[in-house]
Order: sequence, then structure tokens, then C-alpha cells
Amino acid sequence: MTTREILKKVRQIEIRTRGLVNEVFSGEYHSVFRGRGMEFSEVREYQVGDDIRSIDWNVTARFDHPFVKIFEEERELTVILAVDMSGSQKFGSGKYTKQQIAAEISAILAFSSLKNNDKVGLILFSDKVEKYIPPKKAKSHTLRIIRDLLSFEPSGKGTNIKSALEFLNRMQSKRAIVFLLSDFNDSGYETILKVVGKRHDLVGVMIEDDKENEIPAVGLLRVIDPENGNFITLDTSSAAFSEWYKARRSKLTGERKNLFLRSKIDSISVNTKESYIKPLVNFFKMRESRW
Repeated sequence: MTTREILKKVRQIEIRTRGLVNEVFSGEYHSVFRGRGMEFSEVREYQVGDDIRSIDWNVTARFDHPFVKIFEEERELTVILAVDMSGSQKFGSGKYTKQQIAAEISAILAFSSLKNNDKVGLILFSDKVEKYIPPKKAKSHTLRIIRDLLSFEPSGKGTNIKSALEFLNRMQSKRAIVFLLSDFNDSGYETILKVVGKRHDLVGVMIEDDKENEIPAVGLLRVIDPENGNFITLDTSSAAFSEWYKARRSKLTGERKNLFLRSKIDSISVNTKESYIKPLVNFFKMRESRW
């Protein structure tokens, strides 16, 4: 896309997602995510029933009668969008590719952060970390994130989720809400996923396409792997191949979902041929009911 086309697309996404943020997520966003903890607010004179562990001894000594520290929940949040930009994300059998769906979901989350005065940052990765935008607050910053999601061309084509999560852990020392958007066509990231899930509020957003799970019987088919560039010829009319392929895809999907369950990490499943609004709304309602 040209610069003008990119800016037009950013504007379209802003208009479309702004309505969703206002109507669907504005009242639920902060209620489903907790702050980093408690922060000091003020001191006041001790009252009967106050916890003596909250006494501020320095102030007490200065005024010669007891004062206690008052703490409030720290509500400012930091949101990190970690988005897969590998070759497989360019696939889509319908109107949108997986990458386009990831961009729109990221836009909703970014504008929700902006509306609630929270910081938002971006990690774009393929088989390596391609780009990092540190968390900030500002509409211009949010629009820059969406622009990069739409226009950035990665140098790598493969997928390395482990590398992206390790980078996140190094760069983000304070607890953050992390949305990991990918089709998760990768392996070897299981251990670091659990580590990040304990340190941050990690949410996996699994973006899938129906055509990846079942190849139609059209005879001999020459296909290319978008992540390594290798060609292979498949006999799609073979019943044995069809059964093997469906079983393999089902196994991979099941293993991935079980990994998130075992790691106690929330996940959202989105399909390119269906609206992503319902899965997002269901996720927010689930999180809200949990608290």
C-alpha cells in the first residue's frame, strides 16, 4: 500500500473500532484487568481499628502522635501487543488475512488502553523480533502502532514465539497485560510461555483459518510453505492423506489449547471467516465474572 492508502486504512480502522470500544468494551476494560498492586496515597491520623502495621513511624515521630499510611490500588496499566508477522499470517481464505484480523483486534485493544489512560506498546516478530515500540500514552502513538501493524514488512518469514517472549521479559520489568496474537504454528516456546504467564497477565489470541484444517480434494496440488519457501506436491484426492492431515491438525490444535490450560493462561480463539467481536466479548465477560 502507498502512504495515502495506509493512512486511509488506519482512519477506517480507527472509526470502526472506536464505536466498538465505546459501546462494547469501555465499561468492562478496567473491570477485568487489575493494576500492578497498591501505591502510596497519603497519610492521616491513626484511628481506632487501623492496622498498626500501616503506621508511618517517621511522621508519627515528627508530630508526636500516630499517623498511618493510606494505599490505593494502582490502576494505571501497561498493555503490550505482541503480534506475529510471519509468512503464515498473510494467509486468509475469506475477505481478511490473519494479519488483518490481528491488526483490527490490536486496534481495539490499543484504543481501549487510550480511552482508559493506559500505556500501550508493540512487539512485531517473525523468526526474530522485528520491531519494538515502547509503551506510551497518546493518540498519535496509538495511531502509529496501528499504522505499523498494517504496513510493516518483516525481514523474516518464520515464527519464533520463544524469542519474542524472551525479549518481552527483558524489556518489560513491571507487570503488564500482554496480548500474544498468533496462529501459534511453532514449537519450543512452552517453558517461556509459563514464565511470562506468571510474571505478566498473558492472554493468547489464536487466529485460525478453516482452510488450514482441511484441504479440499482437488487432486494433485502444488503448495508452498509461506514460512520457509519450500514447495511440495500433495495428493489431496487420497483418503489416507486427508485423514492424516485432519488428524495432525486436530492434534496440534488440541496440544496448543491444553498448553494454555495447563499453564493457567487465558486464550481467545478467532477465525478469519467469523466476527472477532463475539470471542472478545465472551472473553471480557468471562474475566469480569471471575473477579
